[in-house]
Amino acid sequence: MPVPRALVIGGSGQIGRYLVPQLLDSGHDVLAVSRIPRSSRHAGLHWLQGDVFVALPALPELHMIFSLGPLDGFAAWLARARLEGKPRIVAFGSMSASSKRDSPDPGERALAQSLRQAEQALADAAARADLPWTLLRPTLIYGAGLDRSLTPLARRAARWHVFPLLPAARGLRQPVHAEDLATLCRAAINRDAAVGRSFDLGGGERLAFATMLERIRQSLPGWTLPVPVPLAALHLALRLAGGSGIRHGLGPGMLARLGTDLLADDGPARQHLDWSPRPFHPRAATWVPPPLI
Repeated sequence: MPVPRALVIGGSGQIGRYLVPQLLDSGHDVLAVSRIPRSSRHAGLHWLQGDVFVALPALPELHMIFSLGPLDGFAAWLARARLEGKPRIVAFGSMSASSKRDSPDPGERALAQSLRQAEQALADAAARADLPWTLLRPTLIYGAGLDRSLTPLARRAARWHVFPLLPAARGLRQPVHAEDLATLCRAAINRDAAVGRSFDLGGGERLAFATMLERIRQSLPGWTLPVPVPLAALHLALRLAGGSGIRHGLGPGMLARLGTDLLADDGPARQHLDWSPRPFHPRAATWVPPPLI
């Protein structure tokens, strides 16, 4: 029986840092794609330099493909690729496709539209090539120290020893750990019930935005001064900052969502994929990237 060969696009990213070791431990031969040259000490891991927005190197016959990076780039690459065999595909989108659909921020609405277009492009490209596919749409990802939302906040607080809290931010969140998503990839790739379907994914706990911030503060190794910030102060800061505030993430869409629940209906994933994610209890190591193999 041939050794199963997996292509992992985004192998050095936050999900890839967990998925690649899991695949190797399961006896897979792994081709991992990165934009920069990398080397490996593991005989079963082969790093490929490439970019789905430009080109990937020539590939051998594949049994499975995991797309952990930008969905639009992967869908475009898949549409022009000439693959040997009929590999199964698990690709990641984002819950932002729906959560930012009606945002007051035009940029966020455009992002949501582009994500939905990428989802359709994936389905179309896979159908033309007669390839089985599954789309995973997680909420807020954390756990590898590489995300652009929670980790920067934790690191700034650890550096300056000041942690802003938003006690009035009662919108519920469902942060999901990157390692749990990696484990789910391996489950989804082998489930016939997952073929041709999209699954929304949240973490194992639903908690208020304010509570999420407090747990991040408690996870830090050193002391930080908790500073409650009224939401009115954020709205004032946005008006004063103008466009520069949006560039730094302080946009009207973000402020509006502080009081809105951003939750995933992950019942189908629990039913069909045995999805059972961990609750949100970060530690100091949560904000440090796992080493590449």
